[in-house]
Amino acid sequence: MTPPTGLSRGPRRSRALAALPAVVLLGTAALAGCADPGASAAGTSTGGAQTTAARNGVVYNTAPDQQRIRAEKEAALAAKVPELIGRDGKLTVATTAGSIPLSFHATDDQTAIGSELDIAQLVADKLGLELDVQVTSWENWPLKTQSGDFEAVFSNVGVNKDRVKLFDFASYRAAFMGFEAKKSASYDIKGADDISGLKVSVGSGTNQEKILLAWNKELESKGKAPATLQYYSSDADTILALSSGRTDLNISPYPSTVYRENTRDDLKVVGKVNAGWPSETLVAATTLRGNGLAPVISEALNSAIDDGSYGKVLERWGLSEEALPESRTITEENFAATQASASAAPSGKAS
Repeated sequence: MTPPTGLSRGPRRSRALAALPAVVLLGTAALAGCADPGASAAGTSTGGAQTTAARNGVVYNTAPDQQRIRAEKEAALAAKVPELIGRDGKLTVATTAGSIPLSFHATDDQTAIGSELDIAQLVADKLGLELDVQVTSWENWPLKTQSGDFEAVFSNVGVNKDRVKLFDFASYRAAFMGFEAKKSASYDIKGADDISGLKVSVGSGTNQEKILLAWNKELESKGKAPATLQYYSSDADTILALSSGRTDLNISPYPSTVYRENTRDDLKVVGKVNAGWPSETLVAATTLRGNGLAPVISEALNSAIDDGSYGKVLERWGLSEEALPESRTITEENFAATQASASAAPSGKAS
């Protein structure tokens, strides 16, 4: 088998734009609601110990040498890869490397690792392709996927009504946001009433910000004090503000809040909400609309679900709670139906 790949920083030529569907290359404003907006991952080690034993029994490996769980090539699936995508023998995957344990930099500060890339590795293996990882900012992945620089995005991307106009998706994980607070707090966040009058840190332009803004409108309509939203430049600054008491709550991707709860002594998860609130959504591999790759990725994911390698990846990163029974291809045409059925995803407990 081809050894796991790390971070590739070199420029990649754009795919022939003539082969792309007729879509307008939009700016990122309409796509900015994100499931993984991270800057730098709080708690990510840049030296010293390369494994962290957590209270949930997971031993997080943050070293560049990941010894990833691998899968065997399936010739029938490999034959379905669109020719334009498979001709170079690579699956070029974008990730933001901004949120531990989903996608972040290893202790060498260069190699992108995490559950998102482990799942991408399984897909590449099944399709008989080399995994080519490209780290990008959250703001850049939509345009670069449209231009052909990236063939798929594995970075905790949640499916929403704006994105399905431009991209196709292959679901692979439930999508939740977690509220976290100091260990001494007694909050139990289930809805708008529970954040009234509190200071809540949130990423600007994210799905979680949309949720909080909607909850504030609900509070104001009831004559209750809205939450004060606070914005910080990085996850590290956010968590410092939370642990020092300058903010009461933080809302982040649920896997990251669980990671911190299990590796720190001062924080805990105090609530959980679907990332698509008030509807349901899923995390999915993101591909250019109409290029034929999303259905093939779904098949590869379902093969990995069936052979157990998918479950091993999620278990490795402490994410079994967000496992899906099957991957589905989600497009603009079937978005409404898949959104309604997403409620079948496991809800788990917030803490």
